[in-house]
Amino acid sequence: MNPSEPHWFVMRDLKRRNANNLAIHDLTKAGLEVFTPMTQMVMNIGGKRQRRDVPVIQDLLFVHETKTALDPYVAKYPNLQYRYQLGKTINEPMTVPDAEMQRFMHAVGTTDEPLYYQPGELTEAMHGKNVRIIGGLLNGYEGRLLSVRGMRKRRLIVEIPGLVTAAVEVEPEFIQLI
Repeated sequence: MNPSEPHWFVMRDLKRRNANNLAIHDLTKAGLEVFTPMTQMVMNIGGKRQRRDVPVIQDLLFVHETKTALDPYVAKYPNLQYRYQLGKTINEPMTVPDAEMQRFMHAVGTTDEPLYYQPGELTEAMHGKNVRIIGGLLNGYEGRLLSVRGMRKRRLIVEIPGLVTAAVEVEPEFIQLI
């Protein structure tokens, strides 16, 4: 890995969900490109119920930057850490390929209410038919449909392997069976 090239680094934010300042906010203010899957949750804050955007997976964060530019932020914020793969050295933090990350972010951005799943939550029985999307916002995407009893909407499964899976809504007329 070349430390002077930007990569999508997989990071950990050790702050609690209800913290006022999450790492995503700090890094966004600093001008870095940051992504984390978010959902809305109703929380009691100061005795009042408020709706807030919170990360789906509490400590998961993706940052698109060079390692040399990101290292000072990791040193500055004690709750921000790189994620590492088992068997790799400390100089090789986890990264996600740019194309895979862009594909995931585009798919999640096309629907108002994506369903997120943590690794291991989707069973083999929940994976439906292999499909290709022809037309629409997800033109060219291939994958499997989410198969859950009672679900009326068709949803395509898009994932970053081992980290997070999303099911995004797809119009039935754009679905082609493979």
